[in-house]
Amino acid sequence: MASLPIDTSKFTGIICAVPPAPRVANRETGQLRVDRDTGKTVFQVGLCLMAGATAEVVNVSVAGEPAGVQLGMPVQVRDLVATPWENDGRHGVAFRAAEIKPLNAPAGKGAGQ
Repeated sequence: MASLPIDTSKFTGIICAVPPAPRVANRETGQLRVDRDTGKTVFQVGLCLMAGATAEVVNVSVAGEPAGVQLGMPVQVRDLVATPWENDGRHGVAFRAAEIKPLNAPAGKGAGQ
């Protein structure tokens, strides 16, 4: 299924609700998930997306450790996409970003720039 871009400028705030943690690819061996394109470890960050009077926490994957991102910190997200998935009768939406960094981080210091 195709990925759907999300316009993060429409949110009134994005806060780190769950600190970055490496994603595990194989629970039995403890092997970490690696991004196919960059070879970097994939991290998962719980983000609270706020829009007016509503808020939702979603888990967002990103290649490489999001430097400086901590619990409760406002963050900025680059190239956020949602990808619907289905597997063995289960379904959901996976979120992925090109970069997650503290809101006050200087521009141009992120991964891939």
